[in-house]
Amino acid sequence: MTVKLSRMYGMEIFTDGGKYVGSAQDFIVDLESGEISRLLLEPLSSSKEKTREVLKEKSVIYKNVKSVEDVIVVTKPRA
Repeated sequence: MTVKLSRMYGMEIFTDGGKYVGSAQDFIVDLESGEISRLLLEPLSSSKEKTREVLKEKSVIYKNVKSVEDVIVVTKPRA
């Protein structure tokens, strides 16, 4: 699946069961592979503690993305 990041900003994220997860606010990209590794539900902070919280509780591993059309559909809401 190929989608421009600029199109995904702000898209709503739902589970494949229809539960609203949040919206895509930022992304973590693996520069070596050129692939997205995580969708973030809020931007990363300069605070270490806040960054850990966002990565643990407010992000979705990209391999769990099932579809990107009008919304982003994921198989697992969190990782």
